[in-house]
Amino acid sequence: MQIDGTIVAPDEPASWDPNYARLWLHFSKLNGIIFQGNGVIDGSGSKWWAASCKKNKSNRLMVLLQALTIDSSTGVKVKGITVQNSQQMNFVITRCNSVRISDVIISSPGDSPNTDGIHITESTNVVLQDSKIGTGDDCVSIVNGSSNIKMKRIYCGPGHGISIGSLGKDNSTGIVTKVVLDTALLRETTNGLRIKTWQTAAVEISQIMYRNISGTSKSPKAMKFSCSDTVPCSNIVLTNVNLEGKDGTVETYCNSAQGFGYGIVHPSIDCLTSHDKDYTFTPDIIEVSEATSQEIVHAEL
Repeated sequence: MQIDGTIVAPDEPASWDPNYARLWLHFSKLNGIIFQGNGVIDGSGSKWWAASCKKNKSNRLMVLLQALTIDSSTGVKVKGITVQNSQQMNFVITRCNSVRISDVIISSPGDSPNTDGIHITESTNVVLQDSKIGTGDDCVSIVNGSSNIKMKRIYCGPGHGISIGSLGKDNSTGIVTKVVLDTALLRETTNGLRIKTWQTAAVEISQIMYRNISGTSKSPKAMKFSCSDTVPCSNIVLTNVNLEGKDGTVETYCNSAQGFGYGIVHPSIDCLTSHDKDYTFTPDIIEVSEATSQEIVHAEL
């Protein structure tokens, strides 16, 4: 599918059929599909954002549209397109296997609510590379049922950072495994790399490595490991991490978190309750083509 020119959504919420309130461009049950071109998908979301309950608590809760959704498909390639100003999430990958996304631009204002850049759910074997994402929510969000997600050379900002979660809503089981972020630049984001859960109990988080990360933090708590008292976070490994305070000193906060660091780790992670350096954890290796643009900060999650 060649996408050129600009596809523009109706800008009036009343124009949409309430029976299909979440769908605009929706592609389902495809095999071997390629979306390519220099085209722009524009969700015309400004009136939706203004009516959001996040903008004004007195507004009624609206079910918002996703600009582009690819559902229940295999062997998907997306290259070169731009998705912007979505009413809610810009680009959703759901129930898919074997997806490669490259050279895409996702753009929504930093104050646009719930406009996740790329949202991945119930999907496996997804590669996202060489892309620029700026939104009013997470640049990338990865939720339940997703595994083997590889991201490389990602620019994120503005936005809420790159997130796994939220997981475990309404006491549901949420499983996400084998996620790698390699080579990323996050600028003017409210958070960096996050794992988010709805429940404060019975959520198990383990085998997480943060390696070769540098930058500044607006928050005095540059690193926060706030885990479940019932099921503590375990096997958190940090190596060559250096975060400075933008407006003063920074610290690490820990609750029920076990792990260790080696090499340079700043601020100190003495609050982690275990320092078992005999533990061995090797993250998956990303296999994608070499960068053609300038090198940016190397970071792995």
